[in-house]
Amino acid sequence: MYGGSVYPRIHAETAPRRPAFVVADTGEQLDWAELDERSAALAAWFRDRGLRPADTVFVLLGNDIRFAEVVWACWRSGLVVAPVHPGLGADELRPMLEDAAPAAVVAHRSDVVRAAGATCPVLLVGPDYAAALRTAAGAPETMGGRLLFSSGTTGRPKPFREEPPGLAPEDVPLRYAAMMTDLRVLPGPGESPPVLFSPGPAYHSAPMAFLQAVHQLGGTVVVTSRFDAEGSLAAMERHGVTHSLWVPTMFVRMLRLPAETRARYDHGAHRVAVHGAAPCPAEVKQAMMDWWGPILYEYYGSSEGYGRTSIGPEEWLAHPGSVGRPKGGGVCIADPAGRALPVGETGQVWLGRADARVPERLTAASAGWGSAGDLGRVDVDGYLYLTGRLGQTIITGGVNVYPREVEDLLALHPAVADVAVYGAADDEFGEQVRAVVAPLGDPPPGLAAELIDYCRARLAHHKCPRQVALVERVPRSDAGKILLGALRAQLDGQA
Repeated sequence: MYGGSVYPRIHAETAPRRPAFVVADTGEQLDWAELDERSAALAAWFRDRGLRPADTVFVLLGNDIRFAEVVWACWRSGLVVAPVHPGLGADELRPMLEDAAPAAVVAHRSDVVRAAGATCPVLLVGPDYAAALRTAAGAPETMGGRLLFSSGTTGRPKPFREEPPGLAPEDVPLRYAAMMTDLRVLPGPGESPPVLFSPGPAYHSAPMAFLQAVHQLGGTVVVTSRFDAEGSLAAMERHGVTHSLWVPTMFVRMLRLPAETRARYDHGAHRVAVHGAAPCPAEVKQAMMDWWGPILYEYYGSSEGYGRTSIGPEEWLAHPGSVGRPKGGGVCIADPAGRALPVGETGQVWLGRADARVPERLTAASAGWGSAGDLGRVDVDGYLYLTGRLGQTIITGGVNVYPREVEDLLALHPAVADVAVYGAADDEFGEQVRAVVAPLGDPPPGLAAELIDYCRARLAHHKCPRQVALVERVPRSDAGKILLGALRAQLDGQA
């Protein structure tokens, strides 16, 4: 059982050759002794350049070995690590640099960073990085913090900063200990530390949190440089994965593999599959449990930590489609004025901390409460169901249509790889339902009309798309959320 928080130095003493971080598709690997030595050297490099606890380090790296080295260099030296998408352009990066004012940047290239206005030291992956790893380590260690940015689905990405706790790394509690307990990440009696497969971007909030927690437990984190459906199954078998972390679009892609391909891989060690970040169609989750067994655990919450829900497989089978009940806090469904709605009615989802009282009207200034802008309802048993996003409800002929219901249906069509549904202006009805579909392979003739008929055979006609646009890719954030602004711009560009 978990008996206290530890970090690379401790694991390097107790299990030096156990893998700590693996990039499955490139074959790169760090054991605990290597991660300890290299992260300590990088921490010293930061100190030699004048960085002190609470300074911020921007990290523009993908899923590669250096990511683990850099984040632990920050976490063991009191620095605030700010991981961001390595493919950002200068205009996208500039406002984030303005908000964070980093004292250093680690990246593969400096031109974009400098064009965005950075004047601090930039550690480039390459010869300079190799030299930094030779820095002599040795200084009192203190745990660092993190700076995350919202996915930026609309407007300027919003920063959320966690200050360093002012503790030695070995004294820091397990990251999200209650959630890791709910999601069965903590080893039970006689169990080895977890081996986590996390194919999503490591710089995103959930993979980062799981990386820290699994590393505190002395486990192994396995990533891939990019997601590949069959490659993920192969990596899980090869590395004896016990736990995994997904977004629903990955489930859809794996379910599309031929049955003989899926049956080729042995996942006997796999005991927990966690998913979150974006809604999962109930039929997709049921299909995954039919394949993997009842091992799927789901969470819902925000990086700001106002509250969360979670649900295990047995609960979900009794409440299909739910994202669970609140854990360590509360949930409130509110109307547009912020007033609480009764059970069963749909409104804006607010999550609250355990000690937060529900005010007469919920707003962004309500103490202890926060909302990610989702719409949902709560059933009589207290289970939360997400139905859509605030501002994305389609009102056609005076009737509300929630895009998620239509998206969930279209996602199950065998010719659909990805889909987004939104409301477009309509002179007669105010808005009409439109769907944007990325086909799986070359689209057959008449696919758009076929998809409209497919919906009309299964949904009330006012919910069905009047038009279907076929695109190469539906724009999504790293968390799997649809980027509606980018989608509209893409369609406008095709018009």
